Amino acid sequence: MYQDLIDFWFSEKVSRYWFNSTEEFDRQLFEDYAELWQQAADEALTEWQESASGSLALVILLDQFPLNMFRGEAKCFSTETQSREVAQAAIDRGFDIDMPTKQKAFLYMPFMHSESLDDQAKALLLFDQPGLEDNFRFSKHHYSIVERFGRFPHRNTILGRDSTNAEIEYLNSKEGFQG
Repeated sequence: MYQDLIDFWFSEKVSRYWFNSTEEFDRQLFEDYAELWQQAADEALTEWQESASGSLALVILLDQFPLNMFRGEAKCFSTETQSREVAQAAIDRGFDIDMPTKQKAFLYMPFMHSESLDDQAKALLLFDQPGLEDNFRFSKHHYSIVERFGRFPHRNTILGRDSTNAEIEYLNSKEGFQG
């Protein structure tokens, strides 16, 4: 089952939505994968972690899919910690070593999405390799935001957090990252 998810996510049809989604794609992803995501959130798919492809599928399901399926809701960040744990276990087992570059990028992505500066530093190390230069550039940007604010200010409204004056100023500026 996890191979179907990998084939779907890395298909030419879907890859164009990775960082440029639409409401229609988000809705379709929810309809097709919300139940599977819930199983992953409930830790009912831990056996997927026995292989590189299964681990990658689980990371994508826990990290990427909720960002689309629950866009604009706090729930979109609810399985980030789990995704990092799965990614770290996969890295510890060396599953990333022979993984194709695009797949490796998604295995590492949960660290870039973290509001922990330690995770952000880990992302910088992971993305600093041939073939991941664009990801490394974005990782440096994410790191600088978390280093500056201790979190991602663009998440404040969704998570019900008060923004500081500095965060509001940043979000209203040209450099303001909206997520």
